[in-house]
Amino acid sequence: MNKRILTIEDDPDILAILEIVFQEEGFEFISNSKGMTADEITLVHPDLVLLDVRIFGFEKTGAQICKELKQNAETRNLPIILLSAEQNLAQLAEACGADHYINKPFDIDDVVKVVNQFAS
Repeated sequence: MNKRILTIEDDPDILAILEIVFQEEGFEFISNSKGMTADEITLVHPDLVLLDVRIFGFEKTGAQICKELKQNAETRNLPIILLSAEQNLAQLAEACGADHYINKPFDIDDVVKVVNQFAS
């Protein structure tokens, strides 16, 4: 069974690139460009979440969603990788309990390497 990656990202070009790459890597790729609550993410049962920090039009930031997931007993062990151009991304990732972070712009090979590390 393929590992399931949920990517919440409001940039359609980034979503399209990640979908192509991760499907070629053998992952089941689920994407959302509008934002999701922690409860909605739980229903998807992903093996890993790639999460943008700023999700245009959504009431919460990716860091807030990450914190909610990490505080929930059912999802606290779910690997979460923040993906953002925020200048203070390292601090945001640490504060919300993210497992890793990747700065935008990113090298796609680095993203694949990190995801493979956390999804295995």
